[in-house]
Amino acid sequence: MSKRKREEQIIALLKRAEAGEPIAELCRQEGIAVSTFYKWRSKYDGLEASELKRLKQIEQEHERLKKMYAELSLMARMQEEIIKKL
Repeated sequence: MSKRKREEQIIALLKRAEAGEPIAELCRQEGIAVSTFYKWRSKYDGLEASELKRLKQIEQEHERLKKMYAELSLMARMQEEIIKKL
């Protein structure tokens, strides 16, 4: 089984810490470094699972739009080169 935690698991872990469980104990139980816990907390703190899903959708849409822009930009440059040669 993978040691990598799913984001939902990370959020659940952060909520346990918010509820008062000692961070060092949580990290020991989960087999993660304390620094990893704090890195996760800085990235996911305050997010709910539904918000995380929406964030992922937005990130995917952003990547799609960046790719589309790059392709259109390349096509425009190619068209400019063709026009210059005419």
